[in-house]
Amino acid sequence: MPPNSPDHTTAVALYGVRDHLADDAIRTLERLSLLGFSHAEPFGITERLDSLKDARQATGFTFATAHSRLIDEDTDAVFDAANELGVSTVIDPFTEPRLWERAEDIDGIAEALNALVPDATSRGLRLAYHNHWWETKNRIGDRTALEYFADRLDPAIVLQVDTYWAAVGGEAPEELLQRLGDRVVALHIKDGDFSLDGTGQTPAGRGRVDIPPVLAAASGAQRIIEFDSFDGDVFQAIADSLSYLRKVDR
Repeated sequence: MPPNSPDHTTAVALYGVRDHLADDAIRTLERLSLLGFSHAEPFGITERLDSLKDARQATGFTFATAHSRLIDEDTDAVFDAANELGVSTVIDPFTEPRLWERAEDIDGIAEALNALVPDATSRGLRLAYHNHWWETKNRIGDRTALEYFADRLDPAIVLQVDTYWAAVGGEAPEELLQRLGDRVVALHIKDGDFSLDGTGQTPAGRGRVDIPPVLAAASGAQRIIEFDSFDGDVFQAIADSLSYLRKVDR
């Protein structure tokens, strides 16, 4: 596939280009389109609703998934924004690390998300959760906190596994994905040196994550390229990651 031809399966997380997005959302999506993307994952959709709507209309991008905090937030506004943007899966992207140390706190996160399912479903939306490193580093008994959490979620709630952060937390991501099974509908793909603060990230295939077995372990999940930070040209890094995935994800 030529480097700038459309990729109809792989998406890009707009968090990685957040500074560019804030300056000019339309131009940012146009640049990503030139790299071969037609799908993107926005974040903070209530705050950015107008600019995202304009950029989506101008570029033809689809936003199947979106990140937005859900617990103790105005979910009416979040769900309304998701519907306006054509989002089908709203993903809670972050909860405090301290809440993943005790079973009762994890139970509370699951209960808060479960309570949102009826409203989300009535609006044609699916809910999901996205991990960082602490959900796999912490353990409840002999299992990761993430797996304990998954068992307490309403069956309608799915998972987006950030495979890099899972590895940083000490898990082999391909093994974690196999254990979580069909609950995983999307993957964040990134690479790097396992720094806890998000620095040291690299294009896919150039860091410490063994990505091919990760992809094989969740063959039906949406692939979404993401950078928390990048010391250099992030658009080139995204392009390099897409090129790598096209070579190995067959």
